[in-house]
Amino acid sequence: MTIRHWIFDFDGTLIDSAPAILSAFASALKETGLTPQVELDDRLIGPPLAETLSRISGSNDTVLIQTLTERFKAHYDRDGVTATDAYPGIEQLLQRLSAEGFVLHIATNKRLSATQSILDHLEWRQYFSSVYALDMVEPRLSSKAALLQKQLAELGLSPLHACYIGDKLEDGQAAAANSLRFHYAAWGYGDLVTSTLPTEWHWLQQPLDLLTEKVQP
Repeated sequence: MTIRHWIFDFDGTLIDSAPAILSAFASALKETGLTPQVELDDRLIGPPLAETLSRISGSNDTVLIQTLTERFKAHYDRDGVTATDAYPGIEQLLQRLSAEGFVLHIATNKRLSATQSILDHLEWRQYFSSVYALDMVEPRLSSKAALLQKQLAELGLSPLHACYIGDKLEDGQAAAANSLRFHYAAWGYGDLVTSTLPTEWHWLQQPLDLLTEKVQP
C-alpha cells in the first residue's frame, strides 16, 4: 500500500494551541461574569468551539453561547494566533515530507480563518495542498468523519493512498469511518495509551517517528 497523501489534524497534532485557547476561554468567561464549570485544561482542546463553550459554561442557551463565541474569537484572533507554537520536530517533518514528494493536507475542527492565520504566522502555507475545516461550508459540517469524507471526495483521494494523523480518539474514529490508515499523535491532547490503542492504529511517540512509517511515493 503506497501512502502519498498525509492528512493532519491541527490542534494537538501540528501545533500546541492549548495555552492561547485556554486563555481566550478564561477571558470570555470573565467578561460574561461566569465561572468555569470544568477545569480549563488541555483536555478541552479539539471539539468544535460551541460544544466546548457549552461544556465550560454549563449552559446550552444559544444566546449565551453566541456571546461567549464572539468574545472568545475577539481574544483568540487578536492574541492567540501569534502565541501559538509548533510542536518540536513538526517543522522538520513537514520539510522532509514535502521534499520527498508527499502531498500534505489539514482536516481540523478549528475555525478555518484561525487555521489559515496560524499557517501564515508559522509560514506553513507552502506545505499544504488543502485545508479543510468544519465551518468551511454553511451549515457547518457535523463531524470530523463528515469532514474527511468531504475532503476525500472533493479531492478525489483514495483511502488506499491516504492517511490521517491526529491526537484524539475522535480522529481515529473519523479515519476508520473513511477507511483511512490512522496514526495517533501521542504528544498531543488525547489520553490514549498503547495498551488501549486499537491494533490497526499506529502509535507515534514523537513527530519524526512518522518518517519511519511512511512509504515512498
